[in-house]
Amino acid sequence: MGFYSDHIEPALVSFACSAPPIAKERSAIVPEAAGVVLEVGFGSGHNAAFYDRAKITKLYALEPSSAMRRKAAKRIADLPFALEWLDLKAEEIPLDAGSVDTVLVTYTLCTIPDVARALAGMKRTLKSGGRLVFLEHGAAPDAGVRRWQDRLNPIWGKLGGGCNLNRDPLELVRRAGFEIRSAESHYARGAPKFAGYMTRGVAIA
Repeated sequence: MGFYSDHIEPALVSFACSAPPIAKERSAIVPEAAGVVLEVGFGSGHNAAFYDRAKITKLYALEPSSAMRRKAAKRIADLPFALEWLDLKAEEIPLDAGSVDTVLVTYTLCTIPDVARALAGMKRTLKSGGRLVFLEHGAAPDAGVRRWQDRLNPIWGKLGGGCNLNRDPLELVRRAGFEIRSAESHYARGAPKFAGYMTRGVAIA
């Protein structure tokens, strides 16, 4: 780990993830989480403000970056439910099979190196009928935008912690064996198109 990955990258990612268009997207999907929740890629805690606190019994916050965990401290200080940190990568979820009601993943599937393995782990941890609640940016449907995504992706990934602009989140979730129950995709107002094609939804394990 170098100075950039320890200090600059977490600050840049946290700042980008707090932009108003992103916050609006979070507010529309995070309240779907309920029961015992595993949030994969907790980051600096931007989702904390959007949980329906009456619906959560416990939150497992999986985040391998100590810098991000430090940044999250103020955002989680007043949560009324128990929070347990899991300082592992998304491919290494340590929870028992069938132990959580909801897995929440926001702006994280784009960064995970072995995303298929990570999604398999999320599916394993969910109870029968448990829900994957997701919000991701990804591959745009317009050919011109998609070409720019493909061109920018190598540079974008180096600057943004391995973030990929051109992954298809719905396809990734389906390939992992989830059943999509609801989904909505659109360009987020106020975000650049190459990074602003958002997909949010709910899938069943």
